Amino acid sequence: MRFFCARCCSFGSEMPAVQLLLLACLVWDVGARTAQLRKANDRSGRCQYTFSVASPNESSCPEQSQAMSVIHNLQKDSSTQRLDLEATKARLSSLESLLHHQLTLDRAAGPQETQEGLQRELGTLRRERDQLETQTRELETAYSNLLRDKSVLEEEKKRLRQENENLARRLESSSQELARLRRGQCPQTRDTARDVPPGSREVSTWNLDTLAFQELKSELTEVPASRILKESPSGHLQSREGDNGCGELVWVGEPLTLRTAETITGKYGVWMRDPKPTYPYTRETTWRIDTVGTDVRQVFEYDLISQFMQGYPSKVHILPRPLESTGAVVYSGSLYFQGAESRTVIRYELNTETVKAEKEIPGAGYHGQFPYSWGGYTDIDLAVDESGLWVIYSTDEAKGAIVLSKLNPENLELEQTWETNIRKQSVANAFIICGTLYTVSSYSSADATVNFAYDTGTGISKTLTIPFKNRYKYSSMIDYNPLEKKLFAWDNLNMVTYDIKLSKM
Repeated sequence: MRFFCARCCSFGSEMPAVQLLLLACLVWDVGARTAQLRKANDRSGRCQYTFSVASPNESSCPEQSQAMSVIHNLQKDSSTQRLDLEATKARLSSLESLLHHQLTLDRAAGPQETQEGLQRELGTLRRERDQLETQTRELETAYSNLLRDKSVLEEEKKRLRQENENLARRLESSSQELARLRRGQCPQTRDTARDVPPGSREVSTWNLDTLAFQELKSELTEVPASRILKESPSGHLQSREGDNGCGELVWVGEPLTLRTAETITGKYGVWMRDPKPTYPYTRETTWRIDTVGTDVRQVFEYDLISQFMQGYPSKVHILPRPLESTGAVVYSGSLYFQGAESRTVIRYELNTETVKAEKEIPGAGYHGQFPYSWGGYTDIDLAVDESGLWVIYSTDEAKGAIVLSKLNPENLELEQTWETNIRKQSVANAFIICGTLYTVSSYSSADATVNFAYDTGTGISKTLTIPFKNRYKYSSMIDYNPLEKKLFAWDNLNMVTYDIKLSKM
């Protein structure tokens, strides 16, 4: 703001001098060349300041109306500038809105690079999703496997507990029997004493209702070794065999290990060869079943013995229903086995992979009612000898004693049945040679024995003490192969054979 003439201004004393100077600098143009400030009392004695500034370019002061016009012009200019500023702000806001809208359109349309980046990000997210799904499936599979392993271990635990109970009962029974034998208090029966051959002694009739019951009747006969065995030119013992190769068991050799199972499912099982092979199988064809588990269906087939020993199956059969126990056998081209949790025996033809016959064994115990001493649901045990197919089991009527039945291999009809006097749960396993049932005393003792024999031809049982080695201390299966004249066994993951000697009495 400028005043173009020299002017004096008077102010009251209430305004300080410094503020007056500042006001003078703000109001008057700095180009003024001269300025005067005077202070004096007015007529009333009041202090009065007088400030005078000379105009640099006006020769005389304008009229009051001209000054007011200048002030109005200045106010109008100020209003115009304010309107211009508001208009500028409005245009800037409009430009910002347009820019924002354009950016939004660009994002919606997207340049090629943006689309490719989005595609890559989408692909990455899909791969991560697939990886998560794969990990989820793997975790579910692992959980399923853990549940299955848990089931197997629980089954093993249950079986071991039953084993311990059976072992405790058997030890108690054996201790009582041993004490009685040492005291020499075995009473003789008067009715049968006169029928005993010279040089023999009659063993007592045992009470069927007691746990100490082992046999109903047996004869111990002293026989000279010369009548049983003769020496070969090489000095080795040799059996006297009949025309059909049959005789009484007199010796069992050391076990020969052919194969060891790879996993815990082979803790116990059954392996076999067909003593009467039919095409396309040969005497070398071998079958193996790992029987640990609740749904046992796989049967491994090996064309050659070398394949069996190396663990390379030529075929795997999947049975139409699960089997139970280690009592299966192969005979004349068919697999015979006990159906799980039943007293049914099934004939499965291996070449055609079809079930040819099924038969319930009347009254037979199953699923842990009358197993061997080691357990394993071995209530029904199939066997083969020179005369054909057999089944070993027990019933409530037999009070736990071993029952033998001869089976028709075609339709599984029972042809003849024998009830023995050997308690099934007191022995570890059994096999049949030439129509005679033999039992093994222990499945876990390294130095067990073949301890009983029952002759189906005479109906007489007797005690034996033929040494039998459990090398791996857990024999769960022992079968006789009449073609090879050997015992096949499964001992704690190991598949073994035993040479034997038979002698005609």
